[in-house]
Amino acid sequence: MREFDAGQFDIAVIGAGHAGIEAALAAARLGLETVCLTINLDAVGNMPCNPAIGGTAKGHLVRELDALGGEMARAADRACIQYRMLNRRKGPAVWSLRAQADRRAYQQVMKHTLERQEHLTLRQAEAVALRTENGRVTGVVLRTGAVYRVRAAVLCTGTYLRGRTIVGDCVEESGPDGLHAAGPLTESLLALGLPLRRFKTGTPPRVNRRSIDFSKMQLQEGDPSPLPFSFETERPPENRAACWLTYTTEETHRIIRENLDKSPLYSGAIQGIGPRYCPSIEDKIVRFADKNRHQVFLEPEGLYTNEMYVGGMSSSLPEDVQHAMYSSVAGLEHVRIVRNAYAIEYDCIDARQLYPTLEFKKLHGLFSGGQFNGSSGYEEAAAQGLIAGINAGRSVLGEEPLILDRSQAYIGVLIDDLVTKENREPYRMMTSRAEYRLLLRQDNADLRLTEWGHSIGVVGEKRYEAFLKKKEELLRVGDGGFFHVV
Repeated sequence: MREFDAGQFDIAVIGAGHAGIEAALAAARLGLETVCLTINLDAVGNMPCNPAIGGTAKGHLVRELDALGGEMARAADRACIQYRMLNRRKGPAVWSLRAQADRRAYQQVMKHTLERQEHLTLRQAEAVALRTENGRVTGVVLRTGAVYRVRAAVLCTGTYLRGRTIVGDCVEESGPDGLHAAGPLTESLLALGLPLRRFKTGTPPRVNRRSIDFSKMQLQEGDPSPLPFSFETERPPENRAACWLTYTTEETHRIIRENLDKSPLYSGAIQGIGPRYCPSIEDKIVRFADKNRHQVFLEPEGLYTNEMYVGGMSSSLPEDVQHAMYSSVAGLEHVRIVRNAYAIEYDCIDARQLYPTLEFKKLHGLFSGGQFNGSSGYEEAAAQGLIAGINAGRSVLGEEPLILDRSQAYIGVLIDDLVTKENREPYRMMTSRAEYRLLLRQDNADLRLTEWGHSIGVVGEKRYEAFLKKKEELLRVGDGGFFHVV
């Protein structure tokens, strides 16, 4: 391959999923010339698994992202179609906002945000290698031979790195949603002395809405007075869609048990380690053999599509077995699958290779975030991307990094767990992981973190002035708002 000098950027972000978006925006908002590389521009901000933002503990991360100047909360409030506050029956410390997103609208919002951001160039291109000198990243090589000279880089490869999708004995070298995988970059990282490992995740099928009998399911409406994710959102969000709840049956379980020999999970076809807290349906049936049913959620992919997401039933079983088992669920007797469920394996790292700044210990100027760090979830990815982007930028500027303590934020807990503990499976954030969760509530995230965002330079003056006004009003009524419950 003939290489050529394609110019210089301060920072290159490899990947434009939820981590890459936040990393690129953060770096650009610090005034650094940034290039964000993605295999396919149509996959910017993609939601290959559940079309939702937030959830237990994850809603806390989204609020903290917003308080620090991140984009996920604002995009969610522009694209989400149903809002629910989870855990209302428990104390306010574990209340967590979750919203169903219009998947394509969310992608459009995020892509346009990146396109309009000053100092940011968004490019469809595959990074295949890193260039280094004296233990520092100096360049990124594209598949076309173009070489960008850079001062720092952020790896946000998600599930694309040597991605392999699996449906029964049908195995393809592929990223999510049929997009092509990234291969050569793995060899470059290994050559630089950065060991990798294989993790696995799975996604449920998408089915045709017209083939569902909703009369056999329980309606799950949004909150009557929904709250937004972003502290900047002035208008209350509008619920424009509904979700439904149904259950697996004894027939579902029988079909799965009789076909376990065809499951790649048990045949040895899947090598990667999957998430314990989000198991496939076949894994649930084996591990929880005493349960005669499991919850199944039917969630819309958007306002302008008939695709419905079948939450709680991810699988890698063969297509014919999938059809049989989904058809055995109440309300899905005549279901038509439009996208098969599948498992996906991918390369990632043991994040103990990183400093708390999310910079590699072995290679100065190289940062990483998201599923490449061994985590799962859009929200966990976005939180890491934001911190990696901020610290990559501050490294280039010669400034002190941002490191959040466990007592300051769920983001601090997330990163500390990743870089200090052995995680043998994809890491998922939970309220139980946060020792200071009684103080680290989602409603006071701005009071805890907006000062940080402003001092760093990723929270603008208009936003900061509104925050100071709110803080002044809360101080006037008594407790500074730190113990105020929304």
